[in-house]
Amino acid sequence: MTDSGPSITEVLKGTALFSALSDTELASLATRTLIRSYASSELIFSEGEACTGFYIVSSGRVRIFKVSPGGREQVLALEGPRSSVAELPVFDGGPYPASGAAVEPSELLFISRQDFHALCFEYPQISLKILQVVGARLRRLVGIIEELSFTTVRNRLISWILRQAKSQDEFRFELGVSHQELAAQIGTVRELVSRNLARLQAQGFIGINGHELTILNLEGLEAELSSVI
Repeated sequence: MTDSGPSITEVLKGTALFSALSDTELASLATRTLIRSYASSELIFSEGEACTGFYIVSSGRVRIFKVSPGGREQVLALEGPRSSVAELPVFDGGPYPASGAAVEPSELLFISRQDFHALCFEYPQISLKILQVVGARLRRLVGIIEELSFTTVRNRLISWILRQAKSQDEFRFELGVSHQELAAQIGTVRELVSRNLARLQAQGFIGINGHELTILNLEGLEAELSSVI
């Protein structure tokens, strides 16, 4: 942690898993928490690797992904500050089910499997918090499976654009990812992302200026999605 940044205890308190703990309990957990820094694109853990513990994002972003035998990457989630990462194998004893890498220079907190088990025995409410987080992740993964199975690249791209606009509450926003990274998130290849963005722009649905995207016809985009439901 930097001198100007939040303390370990403050980061833990802002994480959903530990929000119910008292200051004393958080301070106790902080003494068993390690700080790890990662460079942009640096691998944090690999799919199939034995789980030694889980992480909490203090700063930066983490990409959770799987890679097919042919080398194609599917992004499952992008996790930002105060998000917990890789909790599931801490409970079931299995390996990490996906890989994680830093999207940008990132600082993460690490809690070992043994320390977390001891904490759950002492404070059972944490286990309920874990179930809520895992349940939300499961719903998100089901949504990814549905999109990949039943929708076109065009519709997946429109859905992504609308989600970004909703999360930022803006009709104009920075893309924040390359066409390659966006392709990995929606389960396609870079060329199809570029082609479909160009088509949406030519049809007057969106405007693109550098890395900035503007939604010009929100009703039209929403109609495009509803037409395939």
